[in-house]
Amino acid sequence: MEFSKRMDQFKAGIFAALLEQKNQRLAEGKMVVDMSVGSPNVPPAPHIMKTIAEACLIGENYKYALSDTKELLEAAAIWYQRRYGVTLDPQAEICSLLGSQEGLGHIALTAVNEGDTVLVPDPCYPIFAEGQKLAGANLHYMPQRPENGYIIDLDEIPVDIAQKAKFMIVAYPNNPTTALAPDLFYEKLIAFAKEYNIIVLHDNAYSELTFDGNHCGSFLRFEGAREVGVEFNSLSKTYGLAGARVGFCLGNREVVAKMKLLKSNIDFGMFFPVQQGAIAAITGDQSCVIETRKAYELRRNVLCDGLSEIGWKVGRCPATMFVWAKIPPKFTSSEQFALQLVEKTGLLVTPGAAFGPSGEGHVRMAMVQDPEQIKIGIANLKSSGLLD
Repeated sequence: MEFSKRMDQFKAGIFAALLEQKNQRLAEGKMVVDMSVGSPNVPPAPHIMKTIAEACLIGENYKYALSDTKELLEAAAIWYQRRYGVTLDPQAEICSLLGSQEGLGHIALTAVNEGDTVLVPDPCYPIFAEGQKLAGANLHYMPQRPENGYIIDLDEIPVDIAQKAKFMIVAYPNNPTTALAPDLFYEKLIAFAKEYNIIVLHDNAYSELTFDGNHCGSFLRFEGAREVGVEFNSLSKTYGLAGARVGFCLGNREVVAKMKLLKSNIDFGMFFPVQQGAIAAITGDQSCVIETRKAYELRRNVLCDGLSEIGWKVGRCPATMFVWAKIPPKFTSSEQFALQLVEKTGLLVTPGAAFGPSGEGHVRMAMVQDPEQIKIGIANLKSSGLLD
């Protein structure tokens, strides 16, 4: 059998090796503290689960949805007005996604031709780059440097690259670096996109997971944002609906229309009970959002402070459900460190090399374990000798 050359770009690599070690440890009855994948273990609020459960008992809800219900789109518009102060046309400026990952994997197909240039952050969430590769794009990485607070310096992008760029992806609060961007960055971003006629996609999946009194709004609240792009938002982390796969593409009418057209040809819409659960989440009691934020902030404190106490100096992240940490000085490879970490301590993390060229030398830890499990992982690391 012969397969497409595009598949040569995608490799299991380190993730397969880490999974093998995890499964081996579990088979031997050893503990694993899995902090590799950002799959939240904070469940949805009871009223959300009840809505989905009751809807699942209605036979009519098992037909193809084909498109978003009017109620879902109106609920999303109400959500954006209440939470972000952004007024949206429900029908023309909002489209649901089967999770942000699905949208990130497909949106380039609406705008990018084979050989077009796309600007992506470095380091970045892997689908930011992989989705563009599926569309045949040439990637130009925009460095997110620690000395710049991991904020992209748009002035660093060469003029000839900017002139060729068709599309760019930006994400703050950032995965994996956890950085927050100031308002000035967004003002410069919009001006930059207008000058070079570039479509912007802003990923805003972690706007509710900000700590220490930090607050995050929406890219769309800035003047001119809807003229140049769209925002992706997700209910996965905020409302614990990760497995239900609920996201939204919001903003520019032309981009949203193309996204709807593409999706009408590749999927049959979101399961009706999930649409109803999403409505319950974004229009119902929002105290669950506050509780979720508190849970992640506590985990952040336990993890970062605990690691620092045993000699691995890791600063408290300002946002997201991740910690981005430099590997200990005696290691030169993030993959090598991650493999030894799980082998000797049972603590499973993701090597920074998986997040692009600038990710090497770091690991990303997902705060998807309860504080007691995190403490166990830290204790195992302390006694392992890896930090000596």
